[in-house]
Amino acid sequence: MLKLLWLVPTLPLAGFILLILAPGRLSKRLSAFIGVGSVVLSALLTVGLSMEFLQSELPGNTYRQILWTWIAIADFTPRIALHLDSLSLVMILVITWVSFLIHLYSTEFMVDETDYQRFFAYMNLFVASMLLLVLADDLLFLYLGWEGVGLCSYLLIGFWYQDPANGYAARKAFLVTRVGDTAMALGLLLLVTHLGTLNIQLLMERASQAWPVGSTLALVAAALLLGGAVGKSAQLPLQTWLPNAMAGPTPVSALIHAATMVTAGVYLIARTHVLFELAPPVHTAVAVIGAFTLLLAACSALVQTDIKRILAYSTMSQIGYMFLALGVGAWSAAIFHFMTHAFFKALLFLSAGVVITSLQHEHNIFKMGGLRRQLPLAFWGFLIGAASLASLPLITAGFYSKDLILWQVWSSPLGGPWLWAAGFIGALLTAVYIFRGWFIAFFGPVKTTVGKKPGILMGIPLLLLSLLSIVGGWVELLPMGGDQPFFSSLLHLTLPELETGYRSPGVELGLQFIVSTVSLLGIVLAYLFFLSKPQWRQTLLEKTPVSALRRFWYVGWGFDGVYHLLLVRPLQWFAHFNRSDFIDAFSRGMGWLLVWPFLWLARVNRDDFIDAFYRGMAWLAQVGHQGLSRTQTGLVRWYTGGIAAGAALLIAMVVFL
Repeated sequence: MLKLLWLVPTLPLAGFILLILAPGRLSKRLSAFIGVGSVVLSALLTVGLSMEFLQSELPGNTYRQILWTWIAIADFTPRIALHLDSLSLVMILVITWVSFLIHLYSTEFMVDETDYQRFFAYMNLFVASMLLLVLADDLLFLYLGWEGVGLCSYLLIGFWYQDPANGYAARKAFLVTRVGDTAMALGLLLLVTHLGTLNIQLLMERASQAWPVGSTLALVAAALLLGGAVGKSAQLPLQTWLPNAMAGPTPVSALIHAATMVTAGVYLIARTHVLFELAPPVHTAVAVIGAFTLLLAACSALVQTDIKRILAYSTMSQIGYMFLALGVGAWSAAIFHFMTHAFFKALLFLSAGVVITSLQHEHNIFKMGGLRRQLPLAFWGFLIGAASLASLPLITAGFYSKDLILWQVWSSPLGGPWLWAAGFIGALLTAVYIFRGWFIAFFGPVKTTVGKKPGILMGIPLLLLSLLSIVGGWVELLPMGGDQPFFSSLLHLTLPELETGYRSPGVELGLQFIVSTVSLLGIVLAYLFFLSKPQWRQTLLEKTPVSALRRFWYVGWGFDGVYHLLLVRPLQWFAHFNRSDFIDAFSRGMGWLLVWPFLWLARVNRDDFIDAFYRGMAWLAQVGHQGLSRTQTGLVRWYTGGIAAGAALLIAMVVFL
């Protein structure tokens, strides 16, 4: 069955081709059947492949399928080939199944749209591109999928292109991520130039043999790949595109944040981990970037009023946790959090979508309220997703993955207390901001009348994702729960195991207790400030420093303003500059410089000119006399020194010249 691996990305791609080649000719039911059907077939196929993969004893625990040679230039022969190992297996399972649930949800959510067929065509291309990215055996083939998800993000964020704001958000996402993509392209050129291949496995082998740890080339290559990862995964300093990406339909937001696009950077770093291990400063930079991003994004999420922007900043923060884990060598922990995050973040977005459509596309949480009885499915779905995001102890999937990250950050030789403290504070802020949104939207007085309620096609994905957001963490049980790390054991077939140097159950249990307590504390604070005692929040906001800080966090720490001032405005000035006027002005200036001497000669009085010449000669003689007379000081030693210096200079000239 492994020979059918090529069908996993091909089925969604075939769905895209069918939908795009018959624009406006297919009914909505047929469009949904093709769009959803192609993805669910791919998802079912991944289950069969995973069962055979786990039961087979493959050489190196990998399966490689070569389809054809892409380019053949001397020794450079990149191939269209697929690589299946434990890492790519986990990725395709999550991508296909979460994408299927989002597609199924979309059939009802987007049913009133006139461009129904176009929507599913773009969604299928998005899924196909992401599957190509994670299955690629070659970095050049991976880059094809990488650019494919970038294109699809532009098409889907700007799906409602009639609104100029949506077009701006799509262009912003496309252009900001191009910065990282350019860095990545340069990294690929450097790798192929110095190592002669882009085959990922061969590349990692040659890099470890050719470059010592700390090598300049390894540092540059890893830094360039990190630039690409930062752009796609919306980490500092290229994170500004993600909040604006909420302009797209809610299923698009769920797909970008849960199963595709933003997780591409995490996968890239994990897949090329050898390069980062050869470049310790860059490897450390991954952890530092993750730590800062998770804190900055959590602070911004704390003050947002748009329910989707809260979740957008939340995604940035949770991807920051994954970068933090990657940066300390906790490779399997990062991928574990990727999986659980896909479940609860898709659940949160789809639950928010139910609320938005039921309230006539209202996004402001302060215009919601009292929805727990009118929208019970969204209420429970959002609660389960929020609890998992906040790492509610023992009963949520998010607890197991985030706890594993924090423990390995603490115990890793590359981690330590400071990085752990960033994750610890982030856990507190996460619990506060997500339950802030839940309390405000679903409790209190009703502020907006509920209209359309979700049907079965929107309800089934919410129920399944709710289940996964609870039980998804059981694949990696805690030591006190039996110490059965099935997920880590599977990934260690591909990724190196973190060598912590020591294992203290008491310390680990203590840290678990501290993190669990702080998560519960965050929920209590959210309850007090936003439901039970709202006057406390109002009193706090009346203080000028707090109000100013709130505004600063609300605009994403001012990154957009800085980039607009330093980059956008100069480019706009140059784009609007009238080049013809500039050329005319330049020509007039050059003409004046060339003509002016002749005009001066034509107008000058020749008699005055002759007198001026002689006056100038007299002035030069006078200045020369004054200068020479100052040398007659009457000091004999200065005369002697001058004669000696002159004699030495004369001798030197005779000898050397």
